[in-house]
This record gives sequence, structure tokens and C-alpha cells, in this order.
Amino acid sequence: MILSALLFAATIQAQGLPAGLNHLRFGCSQITVERLDPLVNPGLVGTPHMHQVVGGNAFNASIPVTDVSAIADCTTCGPADDHSNYWTANVYFKARNGSYKRVPQIPNRLLFNDKFTTQISGGITVYYISPGKGKVTAFKPGFRMLVGDPMRREKKYKMQSCYRCYTGPNYGGDNAAPCSDAKIDTEGFPPGPCLGGIRSNILYPTCWDGKNLDTPNHQDHVAYPTAGPSNFLSTGDCPASHPVKIPQLMLEVVWDTTKFNNKADWPADGSQPLYLSTGDNTGYSQHGDYVFGWKGDALQRAMDDKGCFSATCGNQKSQDISVANKCVIKKTVVEDADGWLDKLPGNPNMG
Repeated sequence: MILSALLFAATIQAQGLPAGLNHLRFGCSQITVERLDPLVNPGLVGTPHMHQVVGGNAFNASIPVTDVSAIADCTTCGPADDHSNYWTANVYFKARNGSYKRVPQIPNRLLFNDKFTTQISGGITVYYISPGKGKVTAFKPGFRMLVGDPMRREKKYKMQSCYRCYTGPNYGGDNAAPCSDAKIDTEGFPPGPCLGGIRSNILYPTCWDGKNLDTPNHQDHVAYPTAGPSNFLSTGDCPASHPVKIPQLMLEVVWDTTKFNNKADWPADGSQPLYLSTGDNTGYSQHGDYVFGWKGDALQRAMDDKGCFSATCGNQKSQDISVANKCVIKKTVVEDADGWLDKLPGNPNMG
């Protein structure tokens, strides 16, 4: 979703969605790229596959189940009060000679009204969306969740994540909301070269059981609306088992695949050259992890600010990109993340 705020608002109106919809959107630079996963593999140094991570500097092999905003003292995200962590699998290109190269991420260059997001280093654009209908309850300290399955290799879900092939150098083809158009959105990797790169989106569940901040699989305490993920923007009615409506969290990554578009470099058999760091060249194992870390009521204020389309909904305190880029952590797993590699890092097929 790389439309300006005004264009996005016009799109919402044209689709007949609630006028009170609000849309907190901001960029987060990478804080690390390494094999750590405090949600699925807490305490393990050198997890099975690589992740790209953004957000607060509390990120480590383990993150205590507590108020993360109190243990992080900086963030790579635009809002100064967001010390949450967000992470996804990386994408790699497999060349004809069998070697792998990590595909870099680039910022959303066309977010004209958000200078911070257009300047982030790699990273992710984060969205928190509140529909016009009903109260949305912000996450609580200690809340965490996971969407997707790193072991999945076949189509299963109804667009809880998707890819969009940019058909032109200036994000051509980006003319619809995420995962909303079966003609341009695919659940797996696009089958051919993409002139402007690839956008991927991950849409988290929007209903909570109101009790558990987490569950053993990091998924059972949350659910999608009764009519599916795409229903959230219109009504987002929740099932009785998960009655509390929570923000629509969405992660958006733009993968700069343009350096790998030469078909002469692709595998000789014509097979898909893109692999997630999970060892998957279908793209179906795309997944996203989340540990909540907003300070005080900052996120609730943003969700209550109906009709807002910006990075400052709820009077968020924004920080300069130069400040965000000073937020760093010491790398725990020291290995080559950016050179040409003989194999994917770790043991991807182990999860």
C-alpha cells in the first residue's frame, strides 16, 4: 500500500468502506539480520532460519514476557513510543551455479507524506488499522503473536499474506489494497521477473480471546474475523471465541529483486529462483512475528483517532531518521548475511 494518504483515503471511499477508518502507518529500519527468534525458539542462539528484525533494542535471543517498552530504550521505528519488535523471514536469490544471495529490502519510495519511511534502511512498513465500526482495543503489555507457518509449502489460507509483482520501475501495478486483487496478488512467489521488485504483505488476526497474552503456538489466542482476513476493513465481526476486536496489524516489505531479473542467471530448468530463508521456493511459508512494546496508551490513542491517515495518529511523537538509525544492538549470531553463499544459513528445513 504505497499510496499517499489522500489517495488511500479516496480508495477507501470508492470501495464504500467506513468513513471513520484510521490508518497508522510508519517505517522501521532494520535493527538486525540474524538467526534469532525469541518467540518460536526462545534462548536459542543460531535458530534454523534467518530473520530480518525491526523495532526496539530489547530484541535478543530471549525477550522477557513483560512490558517491553520498559526494557528497550530506543527504536528504529518512526514513532518514538513504539519499542515493539516485528520480524519476518528473508528472501534469497538462488543463481544458476547454486549459490545464494540475500535480496535487499528497500523503503516505500512513494509515501510522499512520510519522509521518515522513504529513508529507512531496509526494514518494514508497519500498519495499524482501525475500522470505522466498533471499538478497537490496543494490545496489552506482554502480548505477542505469530502469523503464518515456516513449514508450509502449499496454498492454504485465504490471502492472510500475499506478494505483488511490480510491473514497472516506479511500483507499477500497485493500484489496490493489499491481498485484495486475485489478478495481481499471489499467495506464492510471482512466477517470473518483476521489473520494479516485489511487495509482500502479512496481515495478522484482528480478534483476541480477551484473556491470554500468548499461547504455546503463539496463534490460538487470536483469530480472524468470521468472514476472513479481508473483512476487517468493512465490519471485522469477531467469532464468539475471540470477541475482542484488536488493531489490524500489517507488515509490508518491498524486496529489491531488480538485480536478479536476468533470466540467464536463473536455474537452467526454469524453476523458481527465489527462496525464503526457510528453504522454501514456493513463498507459502511467509510468516511474521510480533512482540508488543508500545509505551503507555500511545497505540490506543492512535486507534481512537478516527479518520487519521498518517504516522502521527493519536499525536504520536515522531523521531528523526538519524535518531532511529542510532538504535543498534550487538549481533549475537556472527555469520555472513550478505555475501554469495553456498547454502542458506542454518537448517531451514527444521523450521
